[in-house]
Amino acid sequence: MAMARMLILLVAMALLGSCSASELTTRRGQAMDVAPVIHPLRQLLGSGRELASRGGVPCDSWMLGVEAHNVRDWKTVPANCEGYVGHYMLGSHYRRDSKVVVDEALAYVDTLKLAGKGKEVWVFDIDETTLSNLPYYAKHGFGTKPFNATSFNAYVLEGSALALPETKRLYKKLLSMGVKPVLLTGRTEDQRAITVANLLHQGFSGWMNLLLKQPGFKGSAVAYKSGERQKLQDAGYVIVGNIGDQWSDILGAPEGTRTFKLPDPMYYIG
Repeated sequence: MAMARMLILLVAMALLGSCSASELTTRRGQAMDVAPVIHPLRQLLGSGRELASRGGVPCDSWMLGVEAHNVRDWKTVPANCEGYVGHYMLGSHYRRDSKVVVDEALAYVDTLKLAGKGKEVWVFDIDETTLSNLPYYAKHGFGTKPFNATSFNAYVLEGSALALPETKRLYKKLLSMGVKPVLLTGRTEDQRAITVANLLHQGFSGWMNLLLKQPGFKGSAVAYKSGERQKLQDAGYVIVGNIGDQWSDILGAPEGTRTFKLPDPMYYIG
C-alpha cells in the first residue's frame, strides 16, 4: 500500500510539474541531488540520451517512429526501452511535449470565427488525452508488458485516473468561448458511471456528449470513432477540432477542421 501511494504521488508530481526529480529529497531546506525516479523498484541514472542506447535498442528513434505514425501495429514497447519510456513519461519531457501540442491548439482556437449558433464542437479522447492512466502503466512496465484488459478495467473502475493539465487548459478555453466539448472514448458503456465520476472529480464538466463504445462493436478504433464523428456532423454540428493520443483518434473522415496528436509511447490502438 505504501509503494502504491508513493507511485501515485510521483505520477501526480510528474503531471503537475510541481518539482523536479532532484528536488524530491531535502536536507535543512536545501535540495539534494538524487537519481530521477522512474519506478520505485527501478531507479536509473543518466540523461535521456544515455537511456536511449541501453541494450542496443535505439529507443529515441523508435519513439519518434511511433509518434510520426511510421511504426505501426506494435503490441508492446521494446523490453529494453522500459527505462527510456519511463524516464520520458515521469520526467518533464512528456509534459513539455504535451504543452507544445496544446499551445498550438490554443493558437488555432484564437483564430476561430464562431457562427454564434452553438453548433461548434471539439472532440476529445479520454485515456491519455483527458485523463492519465500513468499510475497503472508505471506498475505494468510502461507498455513493455502485453495489455491485460482484466487488470486495466479493474483500474478504470477505481476512478483514480489523473487529469492531464495541458488538455485541461484547452478544455476550459473552449468552454469559455462557447465551443462544446464532446468526449469520444474507447471505454465501454458499462464504464459510464465511473468515467463520469472520475472526470468530474478531476475538474472536467460541461461536456455536450460523452460517447462510449456500445456492447458488441467489432470494428476498428478508426471505424468506431470516425463513425461517431459522422453522426455529429449529420446532426448539424461543426467539428472545429479533434485531439487524441492515438492516431486512431484523429484518422478517418470526418476528422475535424484541425487535429492534434498528443504523445503516447506506451501503447498503440489501430
